[in-house]
Amino acid sequence: MAAITLGGNPANTIGNLPEVGSQAPAFSLTKSDMSTVTLGNYAGSKVVLNIFPSVDTGTCAQSVRQFNEEAAELDGAKVLCISKDLPFAQTRFCGAEGIENVEMLSDYKTGNFGKDYGITFADSAFESLLSRCVVVLDAQGVVRYTEQVGETGDEPNYKAALEALMDA
Repeated sequence: MAAITLGGNPANTIGNLPEVGSQAPAFSLTKSDMSTVTLGNYAGSKVVLNIFPSVDTGTCAQSVRQFNEEAAELDGAKVLCISKDLPFAQTRFCGAEGIENVEMLSDYKTGNFGKDYGITFADSAFESLLSRCVVVLDAQGVVRYTEQVGETGDEPNYKAALEALMDA
């Protein structure tokens, strides 16, 4: 269980992020067109998982904007922005913001992604939402970098994540 904060107040996740060097847990998430995508769909590509509680909060929205900007520069890598937001809300946000370089995916159907990655809030006002994390996978699906953001209102370390991606 990761002990983090939400607005300065203690919060916990149900587990911990996968260990660096381990195989990433498989996942099944929902795309904006309501189709299903799995980790296997990204085999052979380096992947950044930008995970957050809701695109309807300022910090979460900024992380999508920042990774969208950075993703335009990445050759062959994929940036997946993952929350429990409904795909309709994700699509609305991307349309309003001109987001085109990242893929928005939702864990709303089962919550298994958050459980399998150990990042679902176990308590606090955000109970059952996904905590703010970044996970970088190499082209074989091996975890090369993780960050569990300590204060949910803070942005992730974009530079460290992108450096890990380049090294993956």
